[in-house]
Amino acid sequence: MNLLSTLPRRSRTLSVACAVAASAALALSGCAKSETADNAGGDSGQGAQTVQTPTASAGSGCTLTTYGAPKLDLKNAIVGFSQSEKEANPFRIAETRSIKDEAAKVGVKKLLTTNAQSQLSKQISDIQDMLAQGAQFLIVAPLNSDGLEPAFQAAAAKKVPVLTIDRKVNAAACKDYLAFLGSDFVEQGKRAADAMVEATGGKGKVAILLGSSGNSVTTDRTKGFVDQVKATAPGLEIVAQQTGEFARDKGQQVMEQLIQSKPDITAVYAENDEMALGAVTALKAAGKAPGKDVKVVSIDGTRNAVQALANGELNAVIESNPRFGPLAFATAQKFYAGEGIPEDVIISDRSYDPANAKESLGGAY
Repeated sequence: MNLLSTLPRRSRTLSVACAVAASAALALSGCAKSETADNAGGDSGQGAQTVQTPTASAGSGCTLTTYGAPKLDLKNAIVGFSQSEKEANPFRIAETRSIKDEAAKVGVKKLLTTNAQSQLSKQISDIQDMLAQGAQFLIVAPLNSDGLEPAFQAAAAKKVPVLTIDRKVNAAACKDYLAFLGSDFVEQGKRAADAMVEATGGKGKVAILLGSSGNSVTTDRTKGFVDQVKATAPGLEIVAQQTGEFARDKGQQVMEQLIQSKPDITAVYAENDEMALGAVTALKAAGKAPGKDVKVVSIDGTRNAVQALANGELNAVIESNPRFGPLAFATAQKFYAGEGIPEDVIISDRSYDPANAKESLGGAY
């Protein structure tokens, strides 16, 4: 049977509703809080991940035999989860909550969780420590695409499979790690560009607030946006690209600098919602109306960004769904049942626009 064949599929649309996974293993068991006091994380049915494209480089995917891992019953196992960044970002809050909730639902004997606090050396030592504590399966949200080799080598030495989520690593699937679960980041950038072209009429001067360096998310979201703008809107000039490190305060600082150095900017593409919200604060402080004087498009789908979109301060938000728990544990269960796991399991992401923002708040995180 094809990997995750029980999972529903859907095409990319602007639809508010997300299909609920047919498999009980994929039902979303919990959502994360955000900065808004009345938010419990959104509606689970609207927020569930759905698989769009399972792909394998060759054959039917990675199996227990080809990976060389021992048989394991997750209900009697020790599972480790390595989070890459501090949980001040709603994406990370929702992601960790989803892993914890699904581990409890599946009945995992013990879940070890660590947070690297955006330090590569700490993520390496975190993973090694979990292995020392007896972790038998690892779910890793990589900080960077490179540099985790010592941790992966330690896992391989103990024959512990590593499932990566939300950021890709430059390593060999079914050897250094089991598989990648996440979004198509290039496509996210393209869709953000399309939304920006629509918001600006394809004309103006746009600044890009880049994410942190050294990971596939930033590289791919930048490439998708830049290439799509060049192909579809030659009148939309990219005049600045500066990193805001995926942080709200950094996004605000960069935007403040850009307002001074390039006062004629008419649009901002932020590679995550936190930077976009920081940019909104800077624009307001400078007497500009975000969403009107300066068009703003971002990626993530946090509740605060969707609310800002509903308020007219953002022009579009492309979702990047962090609720990996159900998909991660369903993948692990299929792997240990002997099924082949594709190298990449790509999820669908919705779009939020001014027409659907208000009614879509329930699905945001």
